[in-house]
Amino acid sequence: MERRIFLKNTAIGGLAFTLPSISGMAENAMLDKGVPRRKLGRASDELSILGFGSIMLNNNTQEFANDNVARAFNEGINYFDVAPSYGNAQQKLGPALKPYRKNCFLACKTNKRDNVDAQKELDESLRLLETDHFDLYQLHALTTIDEVEKAFGPNGAMEVFVKAKQAGKVRYLGFSAHSEEAALLALEKFDFDTILFPINFVCWHTGNFGPKVYEKAKKRNMGILALKSMALTRLQEGEEKVFPNCWYRPLMDDETLSMGFRYTLSKDITAAVSPGASELFWKGVNIAKRFSTITAEENNKLLALAKETEPVFKS
Repeated sequence: MERRIFLKNTAIGGLAFTLPSISGMAENAMLDKGVPRRKLGRASDELSILGFGSIMLNNNTQEFANDNVARAFNEGINYFDVAPSYGNAQQKLGPALKPYRKNCFLACKTNKRDNVDAQKELDESLRLLETDHFDLYQLHALTTIDEVEKAFGPNGAMEVFVKAKQAGKVRYLGFSAHSEEAALLALEKFDFDTILFPINFVCWHTGNFGPKVYEKAKKRNMGILALKSMALTRLQEGEEKVFPNCWYRPLMDDETLSMGFRYTLSKDITAAVSPGASELFWKGVNIAKRFSTITAEENNKLLALAKETEPVFKS
């Protein structure tokens, strides 16, 4: 069923709804060149509420990278996210971001769990991104309890993280996760500055995925960074990707995309990282520049859509 038609025609009377928490959000938002900024948890830094998901640069030209990074910076985007697993995105982002580096917040990640490989990847990322430090370095995509235990065990990746921060190669430490149990365990293991986690209306309501981690991070006054704000559902077996660098089916029509993105930003988070498609990033820029908190009516529409949708993640 066409999503736009569904949203217009579905009866939503009687549906209970819970609006996202937005306490304290107004005073944390600042406008700079059009895109608002919010404080990064207990840190002093302020990040654009939309992060530049550099996976969109993978397998694109250097000219494409240069143009998109320059445009983004001029729109007020100062938060750039990248990882070694994003194909050749690091190679593209490094030269493109270099003219703006001192005025940007650069976040990188590693999916290595031992200290030897994590150190190699950190050094290689610094070289490719043409910088002497990262503002944020993260354990990437924690998914299982075993991964968490390995990263924190003897000769684990966290040894590299702590030493890198002490040496000034990293300012803040964080992690991203694709499971609640891994995220909750990581939060118990270390006093991280940030968490990068899926906060998505379908996952939240249909998958019951997100609330526990979100509340725990809020209590610690961490910088909460969101993944999958523009996601709808997983691709079915044999279904082609809508965008080459986007492994799930994103929200496509402008009305629903705006509501889904604003749903995420209406929570007490710092920023949402864009999907792996420049088309969606630039739609996100336009929404972010005119950001308004999601309304009760819009929230009910999203709940109705979530009710018939398989979440990308579920608990």
